[in-house]
Amino acid sequence: MYMPAQFDSKDLSVAAQVMRSHPFASLISLDDDGLPFVTHLPLHLESGTDREGLPAWDLLLGHCARGNPHWKYLAARPQAVVTFMGPQAYMSPKVYPDLVRVPTWNYIAVHCTVAAELLEGEAAKDALLKQLIADHEPAYADQWRGLPHDYTEKMLNGIVAFSLKIISLQCKVKVNQHRPEAHARMLEIYDSGSADERALGQWMRQMGLGG
Repeated sequence: MYMPAQFDSKDLSVAAQVMRSHPFASLISLDDDGLPFVTHLPLHLESGTDREGLPAWDLLLGHCARGNPHWKYLAARPQAVVTFMGPQAYMSPKVYPDLVRVPTWNYIAVHCTVAAELLEGEAAKDALLKQLIADHEPAYADQWRGLPHDYTEKMLNGIVAFSLKIISLQCKVKVNQHRPEAHARMLEIYDSGSADERALGQWMRQMGLGG
């Protein structure tokens, strides 16, 4: 994506925070006609550490319905793109002390280039689903485990699971951080605004912007 230097976050922990707090992603591949094919789906981010003991995130786990042809495209052309959209909101020029300004849109996004691998077998699918359950509704785990095997087998046969190894990653944090004269007014507006605006205000404070 277009990445001006002032919005380019190199902090992996920031990217991981976005991917975990906004896990409903867009998986983008090329179909058999060479056109982009998009599936919207929740993804689980695996965590770990690198050789120096620093945080490292390099694997996403997900699944789609067997009737969705996307898994066939991943099998034929494993390289794909995954995007995560964090909070986003309009920004009025009234945040500036002068009038020679224009509106813009602030947002936080992560784009990953990934290499896909299909996960075969009931055990692998069950493990993936348990990861997603743990992410979104841990209390449901007991109910899933208690369902009749013939039912869960049918459900598992109806999906195709895959891992997406992150090859490269971009994290764009666009909150007008290069315009400190606007920060105080931005926080006033965002703090009294929508959920996305309030979230952007929290990101600004996390970055030490606006006092």
